[in-house]
Amino acid sequence: MRNITMLGSGFIGMFYTTVLHGLRSRDRVKMVYSRTEAGARKFSQDWDVPKWSTDMEAAVNDGETDVVVVGLPNDLHETAVLAAAKAGKAVLCTKPLGRNASEAKRMLEAVEAAGVFAGYLEDLVYTPKTLKAIQSTRNGALGKVLWARSRETHPGPHSEWFWDIEKAGGGAIVDMGCHCIEISRNFIGKDVRPLEVMCWADTQVHPIEAEDSAVGLVKYASGAIGQFEVSWTFRGGMDLRDEVSGTGGTIWLNHWLRTGYDMFTAEGQKGYVAEKAETETGWLFPVGDEAGSLGYVEMFTDMLNAMDKGTEPMETFYDGYVVNTIMDAAYKSARSKQWEPVELEIWRGSDEIGGGIELQEFDTDHFLVKEEIMPDGRTKQILKEKEGGRIVERVIH
Repeated sequence: MRNITMLGSGFIGMFYTTVLHGLRSRDRVKMVYSRTEAGARKFSQDWDVPKWSTDMEAAVNDGETDVVVVGLPNDLHETAVLAAAKAGKAVLCTKPLGRNASEAKRMLEAVEAAGVFAGYLEDLVYTPKTLKAIQSTRNGALGKVLWARSRETHPGPHSEWFWDIEKAGGGAIVDMGCHCIEISRNFIGKDVRPLEVMCWADTQVHPIEAEDSAVGLVKYASGAIGQFEVSWTFRGGMDLRDEVSGTGGTIWLNHWLRTGYDMFTAEGQKGYVAEKAETETGWLFPVGDEAGSLGYVEMFTDMLNAMDKGTEPMETFYDGYVVNTIMDAAYKSARSKQWEPVELEIWRGSDEIGGGIELQEFDTDHFLVKEEIMPDGRTKQILKEKEGGRIVERVIH
């Protein structure tokens, strides 16, 4: 059984507590911290949390709790994590780990120096679909992964601090790019070094200083490309999609707008539809189990079970640090309009550089480029001559 201090009484704190209280039937949030007394009191009443506080240090050091969950705005992550490390308590931090790589590195070093369990709460890599797809990819179903694309777009976040570039550390990239980057890393391989980033980012719609839209390419040492697409300007709800392609196969994932529950209503839903839904009439896409569909259940199961076993969770503070370094390179590229290197001061993966063309032997004189059956039933083969490199074709009747 784990007794938990929840730092944050907002949207994410609510989602986290919903799962924690219903998950293993023995873990409980015993203390909640909020920046306002009204928020702390309401959360305590709504979720049957016996104690509340507006003093973060007091909440972290509560004598009854042994785990600290950080569900706070980005500018408070480092303060909260350092306090938990100092208190010697396990700490689980929501995404992104830091506003930048420097903050993330300090947090990583603090928990490792203190010897406390630390987990990175990157929920979207834990969705049931994603976990199964990752396992299939690791089993070799796609062959060598060449490209991973992850997209998250919606009409914009729900709290004011997201829109404040100083508090958040950025805009759509730091809010949602962290999800997309880590999803791609899981498919391409976490031990494969990210080398450089090319990114476009702009403020297309909203009167804010941060970017509300971005598209980026991350080049990996294996030759694979990770692509992220993020926006706070997308209309029609929340679009969560991933695609992975390799030399031997392809995976498409759609997590939110096409989940098998489509409904048209002229009368109106008469209440909440789904996160980031913009309307309650017309075609709607309700989600039966939001916490499950977003990966929260599997995420906390992994975190708490790893804590009990004394093992590392699937997502660690080190992963959060790597994601932050990639996002830093993305912001730099958006300004410079060119490829920018990923500056990893700490790298614990492989230094092997791969990529290049894998030649498929056809016969003693040729490599196979492609073979396909034509509409008339004939088979066409595209070949490359080993001597001279000329491309030729053969048609088999």
